[in-house]
Order: sequence, then C-alpha cells, then structure tokens
Amino acid sequence: MSEATHDNLHNADGQDQMEQLDDVTIISQSVLEEIDNSNAEENEDESIKEKHEIPVLEYDSMSMEALTDELEKLVENEKVMAIKDHVEGIRKAFSDKYHHFIEEKKEEFLAQNSEEGLDFEYHFPLKNKFDGIYNAYKASKAKHFKQLQNNLEQNFAVREGLIDELKNLIDSGDSNIGDMFKKINDIRERWKNAGAIPRDKYNILWNNYHFHTERFYDIMNLDKEARDIDLKHNLEQKQQIILKATALLNEEDVMKAFRELQLLHRVWKEEIGPVDREHREAIWNEFSEITKQMHDKREGLFAIARGKETDNLALKNEIISQIEALGTEKIDSHSGWQGQIKKMEALRETFFKAGKVPAEVTEETWAKFKNSVRAFNAHKNVFYKDIKNEQHDNLTKKLELVEKAKSLKESTDFGVTTPIMKKIQDDWKKIGHVPRKYSDSIWKDFKDACNAYFDRMHEAKNAETGEEVEAFEKKKAFLEELKDFTLSGEHKADLEAIKAHIATWKTYGRVPFNRRHIEGKFNKILDALFEKLSMSKKDTEMMRFSNRLEQMSDNDDKRALEQEQFFIRKKIDEVQSEIFQLENNIQFISSSSKGENPFIKEVQKSIERHKDELKLWKEKLQQIKNM
Repeated sequence: MSEATHDNLHNADGQDQMEQLDDVTIISQSVLEEIDNSNAEENEDESIKEKHEIPVLEYDSMSMEALTDELEKLVENEKVMAIKDHVEGIRKAFSDKYHHFIEEKKEEFLAQNSEEGLDFEYHFPLKNKFDGIYNAYKASKAKHFKQLQNNLEQNFAVREGLIDELKNLIDSGDSNIGDMFKKINDIRERWKNAGAIPRDKYNILWNNYHFHTERFYDIMNLDKEARDIDLKHNLEQKQQIILKATALLNEEDVMKAFRELQLLHRVWKEEIGPVDREHREAIWNEFSEITKQMHDKREGLFAIARGKETDNLALKNEIISQIEALGTEKIDSHSGWQGQIKKMEALRETFFKAGKVPAEVTEETWAKFKNSVRAFNAHKNVFYKDIKNEQHDNLTKKLELVEKAKSLKESTDFGVTTPIMKKIQDDWKKIGHVPRKYSDSIWKDFKDACNAYFDRMHEAKNAETGEEVEAFEKKKAFLEELKDFTLSGEHKADLEAIKAHIATWKTYGRVPFNRRHIEGKFNKILDALFEKLSMSKKDTEMMRFSNRLEQMSDNDDKRALEQEQFFIRKKIDEVQSEIFQLENNIQFISSSSKGENPFIKEVQKSIERHKDELKLWKEKLQQIKNM
C-alpha cells in the first residue's frame, strides 16, 4: 500500500477509527487513570483479583509485633505482586513506629547518662526479624520482575511476528475473501492471547497492528458483504461489553466494579475491531456514559473516605493537645508520674487506632504527635533525673555511716558506744533509696559492721546461769515430746493445741545465749504444723512471725529484734524498688505493644504479687513497732 493510501485511510474511515481509539486513551488517563498500558506490569486479571481478595488493614493502628506478623503471613502465603501495596503500607507504619520508639529510648538514655562520649545503642530483635522478612520480599519481587521482563520481551517478539503475518497476508493478494477472513481472525485471536509487552514499546506496536488492520478493512471494501459481517460481529461484542458495564453499576463493591470496568475498556480498545460508521459514535457515547457514572460512584466513595479522614484528623489533633497538656502538668511523686504515664499510653493507643488523615497533612500530623510525646518524655525525665541525683546523695550519706560503724565495731566501751551505734542505725533508716547497683553491697558492709559490734556486746553480757541451763533442758525434753504430736484434722482444735504448745514453751523461760539454737528447732516444728493447717498463706506467715517476735522479746534479745527490723526494712526497700523498676519499664514495653500482649500481662501480675508481698512486710514492721 502506498503512503498516499495510508494517509487516505487516516483521513477517512481510518481517521474515525483512530479518533475512537484516542477517545478511549483520553478516558483512560483522565477518568480511569490506570486503564492505559496496565498490561506492562503483570497479568492484570489475576493481580486485580488477588488484590481484591486480600484485605487492607488499618496498619497505622497496629503494633510493631502485629505488623511483623502480618508481613510474615503475606510474604509466606501470597503472590509477590498481589501484596505490593500491602507491604508498602506495613513498611511505612512499622518504620514510623520504630523511629518514634528509638527516639524515646535515646531520650531516656541521654536523660540517665549525662557523661560525654557515651554512644547510644539499642538492640531491638523485632526490627531484625522485620528487616529479614522485608528483604525476603524484595528478593522475591526482584526475581519476579526479572522473569516478567523476560516474558514481556518474548511476548513482544510474538506480537511482532503476528504483525509480519498480517502484512504478508495483506500483501499476498489472496483473492479468496473467506480464506483471508479465516486467517485474519486466527491472527486476531493469537494477538489477544499473546500477553503483555514492555511499556515503552506498547503504543508503537499497538498502532502498527491497527494500521495494518485498517489496511485489511480497506481491502475488504472490495467485498462489502464480508466487511459488513465483521463489523456486525464487532458491534455485537461491544454491545455485550456495554451490558456487562451496565451490570457493574449495581455492584456493591465499587472498587471491584471499577477494576472490572478497566478490563472491559482494555478489551474494547485492544481486542475488538471497528464497527459500522453509523453506530460508532452512539455506541461509544453509551459506553462513555457508563464510565462516567462509575467514575462518579468512585468519586463519591472517595469523598466519604476523605470525610472520615478529616474526622480522624480532628481526633488526632485533640489527642495531641491532651498530650501537650500532660507534658506541662507539675507532678512531684513517682506514683503521680505512673498515673501520667498510663494516661499517656492510653492517648498514644487512641492516636494509633484513629485511622488515616488527609495525605497532605500526614507528615505534619505525625511530626506534631512525635513532638508532643517528646516534650512529655523530657518533662518526665527531668523528674526521674532529679530522683537519680537524690539517690546519689543518699549513697554518699550511707557510705559515711558505713565508715563510722566500721570505726566503732571493735569498741569495748559498750556504755558509750551502744547509743552511738543505735543512733547510726536510726540515721540509716531515715535516708532514702540509693542506686540499685550499690544497694546490696553497702547494706552488707553496714550490717556486718553493726553485727560485729553487737555480737561482741552480747557475748560479754550473756553469761550462762543455772536457771537458763535448766530452761534449756526442759525445752530440749519438750521438743522430744512434741515430735510425737499429730494433728486431729479439726482445724480449731488443732490450732488451739498448737497455741497451747507455744504457751508451754514460753513458761520454761530464757535459755543461755549460746544455746538459743533450740528456739530455731522449735520454730521448725511449728512451721511444719502450720503447713498442715488449712490457713491462708498470709495468716500462717503472720502467726509464725508473731511467735518469733515473742521469743525474741521473752529472751530480751534487743539485737535480734533490731536485726529483724533492719531485715524487714531492707525487704521493704527491695520490693518497693522492684515495683518502681517494673512500673517504670512497662511504659517502654507498652509503647510498641497492645494491652493484650501476654508479656505485658505477666509483668502486671508480677507488680501485683510484689504489692501483696510489700503489704505483708509492712504489717510485720508495724508489729515490731507495736512491741
């Protein structure tokens, strides 16, 4: 065919045909956005179906643990191109939360370590796990694209071969019109099934194919009847597409209907030939009107989503204002700050669950949230930094008392030294907590010095007397009798019997100081009996404790009472410190975890157990004070 003939085709019937195709392209780009050239990435039928079947979750409201689990599930169970949008949403949500979490950890580190030259490091195993899964996804994606590119090139070669067949068929001058139609339909069918090609070669190849198709129809003008049959067939196919498109307007899932309409546009554009001129404009206008209606429905859906995003923005701004207010309140106690931290965690959780905000303010809103949390943490860290400084001051004071106790422990002037040592012990009680890493060591040094002095004092004051030796012998014999005692199973009667044994034991009086180990043997027997009674753990413990105190009092063993009091105070300090540490640390755990996290629940249970233990120790201390 000459160049002049080529030009005439585009100026006559060919011009109308190309205008129709151009109209489709315009609709695709301005209204449908993704219709044109979608075949350059993947098999669209499969990918759209897969995308639709995989739910898109509210990733911004999920914890880092939940995001990691969701990413792992998708990568292990779904095709790589079906989850690309899901993975990107998960990656962004995880990255935002992780950087926010690390910023808080760094601020906490800097608040507690003012020394210069210290480098902040924080090991977060969950981040390593997430990166490993994400890298596996990227590797699979790269492999997929490499295979896809090879397929695109192969498909391109197949389509070029089909164009050559079409040119050769047209140029062959075959006079058998029926045979030519049969061959052209075979080429068209293979063209439809040839698959996607590289994007940059799409328009040139497609236009080339349609140019030669137009040449064929120009030749077919010589056989109007055959041409009319083909044009009628094309009209019927496009009418079927219109019926399918009309049905899509009633589909409840608007986005699903929109994607399927994209496919119908692709078939209309690429797989069905022209129709008769008299129907061409009307049928295209009908299809375009359906497209416009679908576009309006989609825009309505987006409008609803934008409205919800605006509501989410208002909620998040209100949450940010509340966090900012928390960061300015004056709190002077640890318990008060624990309350503030719980409020902060509740606000943070609500913020993450609030959903998306308009895209144009996403970064701004996230930055405002981070700044408000950072300001709150800075305010909190000032308080705990002051506590740390106070604990270091307490450490200095207690170290001075340790040195003083050590200097007096060898004294033999008990009348002068004993009041001084008791004053040292009283001063120790009045000093608050010290840094945890020093607590045990300085307590041991102080206790050893005090014990060394009071042991020497008691050894000097506790010489054996005949009466005390007689009491020892009686108690020794009573222990032998008590070994044969068995419980009857009647709780009240057994309890009265045990109390009677205790009363009998007390009537024997004091034993020599160096033989008071017999009291321990009696206590062990009582402990075994108490274990068998159906009493609560607390009641049993308090009864045992009361018995020990009475023994100390009966023996006029002030040193033992003082030691018991020191021990209980130390246990109270330890338990309070443990509660303080658990409550202070749980905020960092909950910043990346939901309240349903079993680890957080276990920590909370541990706090409650420590509080029960603290209550018991305080009751024991009060009982000593009452004596």
